[in-house]
Amino acid sequence: MAFRALLIIADIGGYTRFMRVHRINLAHAQYIVGRLLEATIDAAGARWKLAKLEGDAAFFYARQAEGTGLDGGRLRDQLVAIRRAFHQKREQLVAERMCSCDACMQSGNLTLKFVAHAGEVALQKVKRLTELAGVDVILVHRLLKNTVPVAEYVLMSEEVSAALSAAGVTADPTEVEEDLEGLGRVRTFYLELDGLAAREAPERPPRASLPARAWHWFRMTLRSLPYFIGVRQACRGFRHLGEITGDPAPAALPPAPAEK
Repeated sequence: MAFRALLIIADIGGYTRFMRVHRINLAHAQYIVGRLLEATIDAAGARWKLAKLEGDAAFFYARQAEGTGLDGGRLRDQLVAIRRAFHQKREQLVAERMCSCDACMQSGNLTLKFVAHAGEVALQKVKRLTELAGVDVILVHRLLKNTVPVAEYVLMSEEVSAALSAAGVTADPTEVEEDLEGLGRVRTFYLELDGLAAREAPERPPRASLPARAWHWFRMTLRSLPYFIGVRQACRGFRHLGEITGDPAPAALPPAPAEK
Protein backbone atom coordinates (compact mmCIF):
# COMPACT_ATOMS: atom_id res chain seq x y z
CA MET A 1 0.00 0.00 0.00
CA ALA A 2 1.45 3.35 -1.08
CA PHE A 3 1.15 6.54 0.94
CA ARG A 4 2.61 10.02 0.93
CA ALA A 5 5.28 10.90 3.46
CA LEU A 6 7.92 13.41 4.44
CA LEU A 7 11.30 11.67 4.27
CA ILE A 8 14.22 12.95 6.35
CA ILE A 9 17.75 11.67 6.85
CA ALA A 10 19.84 13.03 9.73
CA ASP A 11 23.48 12.44 8.83
CA ILE A 12 26.46 12.79 11.17
CA GLY A 13 29.79 13.86 9.70
CA GLY A 14 33.05 15.40 10.76
CA TYR A 15 35.45 12.51 11.24
CA THR A 16 38.30 12.99 8.82
CA ARG A 17 39.36 10.20 6.51
CA PHE A 18 42.85 10.62 7.98
CA MET A 19 41.83 9.04 11.26
CA ARG A 20 44.17 6.14 11.91
CA VAL A 21 42.38 2.89 11.20
CA HIS A 22 42.73 0.55 14.14
CA ARG A 23 40.25 -1.02 16.50
CA ILE A 24 40.43 1.54 19.28
CA ASN A 25 39.57 4.45 16.98
CA LEU A 26 36.89 2.58 15.06
CA ALA A 27 35.25 1.12 18.17
CA HIS A 28 35.18 4.49 19.92
CA ALA A 29 33.89 6.22 16.76
CA GLN A 30 31.09 3.64 16.64
CA TYR A 31 30.25 4.32 20.30
CA ILE A 32 30.31 8.12 19.95
CA VAL A 33 28.18 8.17 16.80
CA GLY A 34 25.81 5.70 18.45
CA ARG A 35 25.31 8.04 21.41
CA LEU A 36 24.69 10.97 19.07
CA LEU A 37 22.20 8.98 17.01
CA GLU A 38 20.37 8.00 20.21
CA ALA A 39 20.04 11.70 21.10
CA THR A 40 18.82 12.44 17.58
CA ILE A 41 16.19 9.70 17.69
CA ASP A 42 14.98 10.73 21.15
CA ALA A 43 14.60 14.35 19.98
CA ALA A 44 12.58 13.23 16.94
CA GLY A 45 9.97 11.87 19.34
CA ALA A 46 6.69 10.44 18.09
CA ARG A 47 6.33 12.88 15.19
CA TRP A 48 8.89 11.11 13.02
CA LYS A 49 9.08 7.34 12.72
CA LEU A 50 12.52 5.76 12.50
CA ALA A 51 12.62 3.79 9.27
CA LYS A 52 16.21 2.59 9.57
CA LEU A 53 19.63 3.26 11.03
CA GLU A 54 22.17 3.57 8.22
CA GLY A 55 25.72 3.66 9.57
CA ASP A 56 26.21 7.23 10.79
CA ALA A 57 22.72 8.35 9.74
CA ALA A 58 19.10 7.91 10.83
CA PHE A 59 16.33 7.67 8.23
CA PHE A 60 12.95 9.01 9.39
CA TYR A 61 9.54 9.38 7.81
CA ALA A 62 6.31 11.14 8.73
CA ARG A 63 3.04 10.16 7.06
CA GLN A 64 1.04 12.95 5.48
CA ALA A 65 -2.71 12.93 5.83
CA GLU A 66 -4.42 12.68 2.47
CA GLY A 67 -5.16 16.07 0.96
CA THR A 68 -2.96 18.01 3.36
CA GLY A 69 0.25 19.89 2.67
CA LEU A 70 3.49 19.88 4.59
CA ASP A 71 3.51 21.62 7.95
CA GLY A 72 6.61 23.78 7.56
CA GLY A 73 6.40 25.15 11.11
CA ARG A 74 6.43 21.69 12.60
CA LEU A 75 9.32 20.66 10.37
CA ARG A 76 11.33 23.74 11.38
CA ASP A 77 10.71 23.13 15.09
CA GLN A 78 11.64 19.47 14.78
CA LEU A 79 14.90 20.19 12.96
CA VAL A 80 15.83 22.82 15.56
CA ALA A 81 15.05 20.41 18.44
CA ILE A 82 17.10 17.60 16.92
CA ARG A 83 20.05 19.85 16.24
CA ARG A 84 19.92 21.18 19.81
CA ALA A 85 19.89 17.64 21.23
CA PHE A 86 22.80 16.65 18.97
CA HIS A 87 24.96 19.57 20.07
CA GLN A 88 24.14 19.07 23.75
CA LYS A 89 25.12 15.40 23.57
CA ARG A 90 28.29 16.23 21.65
CA GLU A 91 29.35 18.76 24.29
CA GLN A 92 28.57 16.26 27.03
CA LEU A 93 30.79 13.65 25.35
CA VAL A 94 33.62 16.19 25.14
CA ALA A 95 33.20 17.11 28.82
CA GLU A 96 33.32 13.43 29.84
CA ARG A 97 36.29 12.53 27.64
CA MET A 98 39.28 10.74 29.12
CA CYS A 99 40.56 8.82 26.10
CA SER A 100 43.02 10.51 23.73
CA CYS A 101 42.50 8.32 20.67
CA ASP A 102 41.73 9.98 17.31
CA ALA A 103 38.00 9.23 17.48
CA CYS A 104 37.54 10.70 20.95
CA MET A 105 39.69 13.75 20.25
CA GLN A 106 37.73 14.55 17.07
CA SER A 107 34.31 14.09 18.69
CA GLY A 108 33.91 17.83 19.27
CA ASN A 109 34.19 18.41 15.50
CA LEU A 110 31.25 16.20 14.54
CA THR A 111 28.47 17.91 12.62
CA LEU A 112 24.87 17.25 11.66
CA LYS A 113 23.12 17.71 8.33
CA PHE A 114 19.67 16.83 7.03
CA VAL A 115 18.24 15.95 3.65
CA ALA A 116 14.47 16.12 3.20
CA HIS A 117 11.99 15.24 0.48
CA ALA A 118 8.25 14.54 0.25
CA GLY A 119 6.81 11.87 -2.00
CA GLU A 120 5.08 8.55 -2.50
CA VAL A 121 6.44 5.51 -0.67
CA ALA A 122 5.41 1.92 -0.16
CA LEU A 123 6.12 -0.60 2.58
CA GLN A 124 8.16 -3.55 1.36
CA LYS A 125 8.76 -6.73 3.35
CA VAL A 126 12.23 -8.27 3.16
CA LYS A 127 12.23 -11.48 5.22
CA ARG A 128 11.09 -10.29 8.64
CA LEU A 129 11.93 -6.64 8.04
CA THR A 130 9.62 -3.98 6.65
CA GLU A 131 11.29 -1.16 4.74
CA LEU A 132 10.24 1.90 2.76
CA ALA A 133 10.57 1.59 -0.99
CA GLY A 134 10.01 3.73 -4.08
CA VAL A 135 11.69 6.29 -6.31
CA ASP A 136 11.27 9.03 -3.69
CA VAL A 137 13.14 6.91 -1.12
CA ILE A 138 15.98 6.58 -3.63
CA LEU A 139 15.91 10.33 -4.29
CA VAL A 140 16.26 11.37 -0.65
CA HIS A 141 19.23 9.02 -0.26
CA ARG A 142 20.85 10.38 -3.43
CA LEU A 143 20.66 13.87 -1.89
CA LEU A 144 23.29 12.83 0.67
CA LYS A 145 25.92 13.09 -2.05
CA ASN A 146 25.72 16.76 -2.97
CA THR A 147 27.65 19.95 -3.61
CA VAL A 148 26.45 22.00 -0.62
CA PRO A 149 29.48 24.05 0.54
CA VAL A 150 28.63 24.29 4.27
CA ALA A 151 28.92 21.75 7.08
CA GLU A 152 25.54 21.92 8.84
CA TYR A 153 22.49 22.35 6.64
CA VAL A 154 19.18 20.98 5.47
CA LEU A 155 19.05 20.14 1.74
CA MET A 156 15.48 19.94 0.44
CA SER A 157 13.42 19.29 -2.63
CA GLU A 158 11.27 22.18 -3.85
CA GLU A 159 8.05 21.30 -2.00
CA VAL A 160 9.81 20.98 1.35
CA SER A 161 11.71 24.22 0.82
CA ALA A 162 8.49 26.11 0.02
CA ALA A 163 6.79 24.78 3.18
CA LEU A 164 9.76 25.69 5.36
CA SER A 165 10.00 29.20 3.88
CA ALA A 166 6.29 29.77 4.43
CA ALA A 167 6.74 28.90 8.11
CA GLY A 168 9.17 31.78 8.56
CA VAL A 169 12.89 31.13 8.85
CA THR A 170 15.64 33.64 9.50
CA ALA A 171 17.27 33.17 6.07
CA ASP A 172 16.22 32.38 2.52
CA PRO A 173 17.13 28.93 1.13
CA THR A 174 19.79 28.86 -1.59
CA GLU A 175 18.91 27.10 -4.83
CA VAL A 176 21.34 24.50 -6.16
CA GLU A 177 20.84 22.01 -8.97
CA GLU A 178 22.15 18.57 -8.07
CA ASP A 179 23.01 15.85 -10.57
CA LEU A 180 21.69 12.74 -8.84
CA GLU A 181 22.86 9.33 -9.95
CA GLY A 182 20.19 7.59 -11.99
CA LEU A 183 17.76 10.50 -11.57
CA GLY A 184 19.41 13.30 -13.52
CA ARG A 185 19.46 16.96 -12.57
CA VAL A 186 17.11 17.92 -9.75
CA ARG A 187 16.26 21.38 -8.44
CA THR A 188 17.02 21.55 -4.72
CA PHE A 189 17.45 24.17 -2.01
CA TYR A 190 19.67 24.28 1.05
CA LEU A 191 19.55 26.28 4.23
CA GLU A 192 22.29 26.53 6.83
CA LEU A 193 20.95 25.24 10.13
CA ASP A 194 21.72 28.60 11.73
CA GLY A 195 19.07 30.03 9.38
CA LEU A 196 16.23 27.88 10.74
CA ALA A 197 15.70 30.02 13.82
CA ALA A 198 17.53 32.49 16.02
CA ARG A 199 20.83 30.92 17.01
CA GLU A 200 20.92 29.58 20.54
CA ALA A 201 24.23 29.84 22.31
CA PRO A 202 25.28 26.25 22.99
CA GLU A 203 25.52 25.41 26.64
CA ARG A 204 28.94 23.94 27.25
CA PRO A 205 28.81 21.71 30.32
CA PRO A 206 31.62 22.04 32.84
CA ARG A 207 34.38 19.45 32.68
CA ALA A 208 33.08 16.34 34.37
CA SER A 209 34.65 15.16 37.62
CA LEU A 210 37.29 12.43 37.55
CA PRO A 211 34.85 9.73 38.81
CA ALA A 212 32.28 10.76 36.18
CA ARG A 213 34.85 10.64 33.40
CA ALA A 214 36.19 7.30 34.63
CA TRP A 215 32.64 5.91 34.60
CA HIS A 216 32.11 7.23 31.08
CA TRP A 217 35.40 5.62 29.93
CA PHE A 218 34.42 2.29 31.53
CA ARG A 219 30.95 2.35 29.92
CA MET A 220 32.42 3.23 26.52
CA THR A 221 34.96 0.42 26.80
CA LEU A 222 32.30 -2.08 27.83
CA ARG A 223 29.99 -1.16 24.96
CA SER A 224 32.93 -1.18 22.53
CA LEU A 225 34.03 -4.68 23.52
CA PRO A 226 32.22 -6.53 20.66
CA TYR A 227 34.11 -4.33 18.19
CA PHE A 228 37.47 -4.79 19.92
CA ILE A 229 37.27 -8.59 19.79
CA GLY A 230 35.91 -8.69 16.24
CA VAL A 231 32.42 -10.02 16.97
CA ARG A 232 30.93 -6.94 15.27
CA GLN A 233 32.40 -4.65 12.63
CA ALA A 234 32.84 -1.07 13.78
CA CYS A 235 31.90 1.87 11.55
CA ARG A 236 30.22 -0.32 8.97
CA GLY A 237 28.35 1.95 6.57
CA PHE A 238 29.88 5.18 7.90
CA ARG A 239 30.00 7.64 5.00
CA HIS A 240 32.60 10.06 6.33
CA LEU A 241 35.65 7.92 7.04
CA GLY A 242 36.53 7.05 3.48
CA GLU A 243 36.78 3.42 2.44
CA ILE A 244 37.74 1.12 5.32
CA THR A 245 39.16 -2.13 4.00
CA GLY A 246 40.80 -5.10 5.62
CA ASP A 247 40.79 -6.08 9.26
CA PRO A 248 42.56 -3.54 11.46
CA ALA A 249 45.29 -4.92 13.64
CA PRO A 250 44.20 -5.73 17.20
CA ALA A 251 45.12 -3.22 19.83
CA ALA A 252 45.13 -3.28 23.59
CA LEU A 253 42.41 -1.39 25.41
CA PRO A 254 43.61 2.15 26.17
CA PRO A 255 44.34 2.83 29.83
CA ALA A 256 42.42 5.58 31.57
CA PRO A 257 44.78 8.56 31.72
CA ALA A 258 45.80 9.84 35.11
CA GLU A 259 44.26 13.09 36.31
CA LYS A 260 46.55 16.06 35.72
